[in-house]
Amino acid sequence: MKIDVLSLFPEMFTGPMYQSMVGNAIKNGILDFKVTDFRQFTTNKQKHVDDTPYGGGAGMLLQVQPIFAALDEVQKDQPNPGRVILLDPAGKRFDQKMAEELAQEEHLTFICGHYEGYDERIRSRVTDEISLGDFVLTGGELGAMVVIDATVRLLPDVLGNRESAIEDSFSTGLLEHPHYTRPVEYEGMVVPEVLRSGNHKLIAEWRHKESLRRTYLRRPDMLEGYEFTKQEKIWLEEIKNEEKQEK
Repeated sequence: MKIDVLSLFPEMFTGPMYQSMVGNAIKNGILDFKVTDFRQFTTNKQKHVDDTPYGGGAGMLLQVQPIFAALDEVQKDQPNPGRVILLDPAGKRFDQKMAEELAQEEHLTFICGHYEGYDERIRSRVTDEISLGDFVLTGGELGAMVVIDATVRLLPDVLGNRESAIEDSFSTGLLEHPHYTRPVEYEGMVVPEVLRSGNHKLIAEWRHKESLRRTYLRRPDMLEGYEFTKQEKIWLEEIKNEEKQEK
């Protein structure tokens, strides 16, 4: 995968994007990653990339010319310009399904905004507008890093275990089940016996049920519209009864 980022602060990406799994993906040639300072593409002598909005109003807007010129540069010699993603509070909320979709692409370009907003004409070159949630950040850099991290970890051979991404929270429609490691007992807290049984069928069933339990207790909204299997319906009733008894 090739990822380009257009940013006024390329140094923000120096640490996070070259560490951990994303850093390994770059090192191993799985990911071609580059940050372009679009201030270098402005045509005015002062190197300004923003201006006041027509019609008045507070704040400054990113100008269309530097963004278009930077896009032309990163897309040249590319047979497929790929998807151009604008980080914007008005965009579609990012989730695991979107990460899985983006992970199928060959080329992604992220535009990180600042100031009050964008010249509306910038959107004519954009294929996707993404938001992390109902809040506003100082700029789009942190949002881009989150989307990139969630996407790149899904690429083949990035994670050490291919099953890890499949079993992640949200990938199955449920939150991930609890995990345990050594020691068996710590301060009176004991690893569930089923996980030590060696019976893989029972372990799989326990994990599935506990995923359902965790989702029901912590994110019941995720179960709205969820297509339950016959077994899951039985487990859910058991979970509700078990929770009532504990109370």
